[in-house]
Amino acid sequence: MKKFKHTILSSAVLFSVFGLAQDTLSISKNDISKKITSTNLQLKIAEKNAQSAKADYNQAKAVYLPNISVSHTGISTTNPLMAFGSKLNQEILTASDFNPALLNDPAKTQNFATKFEIQQPLINVDGFYGRQAAKAKMEAFQLQTERTKEYLELEVSKAYMQLQLAYKAVKVLEKANTTGKANLKLVENYFKQGMLQKTDLLNVQVRVNEIANQLQYAKSNVQNASDYLGFLLNEDTQGKVYKPSEALENTISIEAMNTTLSENRKDIQAMSKSSEAYAKMLQSSKMTFLPRLNAFGSYEMYDATILGTSAKGYLVGAQLSWNVFDGYKTVGKYQKAKAESQKADVEKDQYTKQSQLELNKTNRQLKDAENKVNLSKLAFEQSQEAYRIRQNRFAQGLEKTTDLLQSETQMIQKELEQLQAVFEYNFTKQYLQFLTK
Repeated sequence: MKKFKHTILSSAVLFSVFGLAQDTLSISKNDISKKITSTNLQLKIAEKNAQSAKADYNQAKAVYLPNISVSHTGISTTNPLMAFGSKLNQEILTASDFNPALLNDPAKTQNFATKFEIQQPLINVDGFYGRQAAKAKMEAFQLQTERTKEYLELEVSKAYMQLQLAYKAVKVLEKANTTGKANLKLVENYFKQGMLQKTDLLNVQVRVNEIANQLQYAKSNVQNASDYLGFLLNEDTQGKVYKPSEALENTISIEAMNTTLSENRKDIQAMSKSSEAYAKMLQSSKMTFLPRLNAFGSYEMYDATILGTSAKGYLVGAQLSWNVFDGYKTVGKYQKAKAESQKADVEKDQYTKQSQLELNKTNRQLKDAENKVNLSKLAFEQSQEAYRIRQNRFAQGLEKTTDLLQSETQMIQKELEQLQAVFEYNFTKQYLQFLTK
């Protein structure tokens, strides 16, 4: 009965760990690069922001394009002025309509008017500068969208390497688990022969359990890295796990890197365009102090019946307007635009200096990462040799169990550290390329 319960419990544990049937999907870095530009949500948001800015720029076409409208209005009135004017517009006024009694107390009069209106801006200097500001803003968002694409390429590459690292860690710990079990079997044999104490057996059992626990965490990290990659690709990873088609390399390639900050970097160009947009808005605010010249015209048709066109007339003209004083409203807008323009210049300068600071820092980090890879590789090789020697001596009864376990732990730790160091170097190199692109 106990054996039966143990079998059920073991099956339940195995189902909880592996029973959630998952589809393992092999994916390459090239596949991700192709998908990311069409599926990523962050990129879609950036594209919508750019489209919104383009729409603002299209609205600014109103500074030189006409405004055309059509209306049809029907009224029924006994108002003396409206009734007289309606008849006059319909061209049906007679001498009898000038009778004071009829003028003061007219009968119900109907009037239907069809009107075509056009308003044509001629000289609106503030509007011209406003349109230039909208164009600079649109270009800034387009550049920011391109920079977002470059950032996502970096982020996807990082996520892919994290997935590679997670799988590599699982492989290392599975190997360690196999080695630990082999050591446990050896220690159990020695214990049965009376060559080792109970504490030695318990220490090895504890170590095997620790490795099994680390292996489970490593498998969870695989799922976490896979889920994040799925998030970047905007794909549902429920019941799925990605597996990289390329394994993480244990070595690095040293290349000469560009360490100069380029003013042609998309985000820096976007900041320049943003600053330009605020400068144009400042100029637009200045030009609001100047007069505006606009033309207007209309063509009207009147009748006593709906949609009638018995009487027709047109009106054309031009207006020169100048807002001389509006209670400091225009002055306040100008002062605000000036402050925002100056703020944009300061923000651009700050962003450029921060970018240079980040570039200098990353350049040093790359050198540190290279040194860390070399040292971790050496440490791993040394720990491997130390473990091999201790394992041979332990088999001959010349080494303590605790020393063997310590050596084994150190070897696994150094191998994982080497993998982490390679990951850090490769990502830092790509990040430096991103900063100098």
